[in-house]
Amino acid sequence: MGTHLTLTASDGFELGAYRADPPDRPRGALVVIQEIFGVNHHIRGVCDRFAALGYVALAPAVFDRYVRNFASGYSPAEVEEARKIIPRIDWGAMLRDTAAAIAALQDTGKVGIIGYCMGGTVAFLAAGKLDGLSAAVGYYGGQTAKNADLVPRVPVLLHFGEHDTSIPMSDVEVLRQKRAECEIFLYNAGHAFNCDERANYDPVSAELALKRTLAFLANHIG
Repeated sequence: MGTHLTLTASDGFELGAYRADPPDRPRGALVVIQEIFGVNHHIRGVCDRFAALGYVALAPAVFDRYVRNFASGYSPAEVEEARKIIPRIDWGAMLRDTAAAIAALQDTGKVGIIGYCMGGTVAFLAAGKLDGLSAAVGYYGGQTAKNADLVPRVPVLLHFGEHDTSIPMSDVEVLRQKRAECEIFLYNAGHAFNCDERANYDPVSAELALKRTLAFLANHIG
């Protein structure tokens, strides 16, 4: 069970966050960036699982600027409601909120970032724009290819489902051509294959992606 806390971004905005700590001395820390569904049950569970594996995990509530304490499920109606926030997203503000989470973890050792769906794009942007990171992992970030000219400052690992109807394989090819320094893996799965609370969950792909992620984190964070 984690704890809820408040972070303060560089522009003075206060946002919530969920933090899970390992039972023993941490191997390092991870900023966990949500899907469009907020710091919900699934994202809190992701933090708890990474904490059990030895990492301090902190998920900033990056939608607090739009809807305070937003946390959604995955029913059709909830998905539709969550999507209403997408046009309001301020990527610069989201990076400021992400930077606040990175800063809050600097006393725990090396810090990485991992993001899912929208958060996968944030993780890639953070790798190229924010200080204080040692590694970045993105799961099926839909806007990642649009930012492929951004040069990462830290090692980057990206996961995509080859049957993802929202991310064409041409986007993945763009990333492979422009960002050859990034590790990119494809899975026999669709979008959101890692989320065990969604219909697209693919346990085989999720397990393989986690195995690769943990090896990557061990190499770059500890």
